[in-house]
Amino acid sequence: MIDAGVALNAAPCLAVDIGATKFECAIVAPDSSILSRSRVQVREHSSDLFGALIALISEVKADDAFEFVGVGCAGPMTSRGATVSPLNIPEWRNFELLGLMTDELGIRVHIDGDARALALAEGFFGGAVDDTSFASLVVSTGVGGALVLDGRLIDGQTGNAGHIGHLKVKEPGRLCSCGSYGCLEAEASGWAIEDFTGRPAKEADEATRRHCAELVGRALGTLSAVLDFSHSYVAGSVALGYGDEFFEVANKSARSVATLPYSSNVEIRRSSLGADGPILGAALVGWRGESS
Repeated sequence: MIDAGVALNAAPCLAVDIGATKFECAIVAPDSSILSRSRVQVREHSSDLFGALIALISEVKADDAFEFVGVGCAGPMTSRGATVSPLNIPEWRNFELLGLMTDELGIRVHIDGDARALALAEGFFGGAVDDTSFASLVVSTGVGGALVLDGRLIDGQTGNAGHIGHLKVKEPGRLCSCGSYGCLEAEASGWAIEDFTGRPAKEADEATRRHCAELVGRALGTLSAVLDFSHSYVAGSVALGYGDEFFEVANKSARSVATLPYSSNVEIRRSSLGADGPILGAALVGWRGESS
């Protein structure tokens, strides 16, 4: 189980998930019970995203008192979310999220990457509870990821470790939202599939779906050989929407590159958390921040 700094007698957390498609807020108990939740669509509030975020939090919070909030936000970001620059939220570039939320809410605010938050949830509440080392990946509008090694979420120098979506998987490849070419996100994300097929990712043909799975498998298989873990957990509307075939193809692809004896048993699994994963992860960001 991952070391997430959560005590069973911890106070419920006010949790916020900030993604490219939606903002969600909920009150989460330490046993993973979700006591209240609501969401807004990003595209409906592009003129004042921060105002919509605060209104959403106020709606869920109502008259309840909280001492802290946990936030999982699309990245990259500077340390502890002082500024965030979600690649797929162009309205927020070097956006001072931590300070603005702290001033507006008047409580402690803990921020981490949304995919990193999901890894916390997978390791504490989900399928990875028996794993001390694993990768977590989200294949949705974008592609995000995180790495857990020896029971700890890997932070890196600036707190941005685990951006698996920006591994180069194709040469020369398509232009990515990060400015590079051939990244996994530029080839296998929902926005990329829609861009090169002219149709929503959910309408992609079989060849496109298989190609997406092959690239995901190649990336995760390579990482398993480099970092010595056996299991990867994948979430997101694209991967889960493509069903069993996605995971069959991804596993075959991963095993074709993870050929060292210690990595030959690599396995790519579905996230076990379903739609609750991101908000549970945001709550764990809060509890982790309070314990540090």
